[in-house]
Amino acid sequence: MIQALKLFPRRTFNRICLTTAALSLAIALNSCGTSESGAGQYEATARATYTWRVNYANDPTEDKRGRYEEFESTSLVNVNGEKPEGAVLQDDNTGIWWPKLPPKPSIDEIEAKKKQPGEKIGRLELGQNVEYRVKFNQEGERLNLPTNYSVYRQVAKAYPDTPLRFTMGVNNGSVTKATPITN
Repeated sequence: MIQALKLFPRRTFNRICLTTAALSLAIALNSCGTSESGAGQYEATARATYTWRVNYANDPTEDKRGRYEEFESTSLVNVNGEKPEGAVLQDDNTGIWWPKLPPKPSIDEIEAKKKQPGEKIGRLELGQNVEYRVKFNQEGERLNLPTNYSVYRQVAKAYPDTPLRFTMGVNNGSVTKATPITN
């Protein structure tokens, strides 16, 4: 009975799976492009954000399973690794400048976010987040794409004197690499 349900012999099925995987990889790699930008015609930004947040859970031992509510936050945009106005602290490991801390929420504000009577209020936490982006021109259009820390640092170090080649991610929706162009 099991033999009657098989559509393909095992060897044929394996070939179909391998061909499908290879085709998918080829399409993914083909949709990743490159773009070149002249010296000083690009910009790397890193938005550093502090946000106060509290975890609310029905069981205090479920720290990670509750829901988080966010309160006040402050952000600061780093451009090409230079110290922005309003920066108060530089991270020694990343070089990212951070803003002043947002005001802490009051206990009244924290209690007001409870949605159910049995919900327990977790600790007040200060979350940190950095969003990296790269701006450059491609075929007359100004792109502003997400990236990662290593690309941000490469662009910041190259600015403003070195032309760069940007390698794009899937569907050209992000920048995965920045390489100096040498003549």
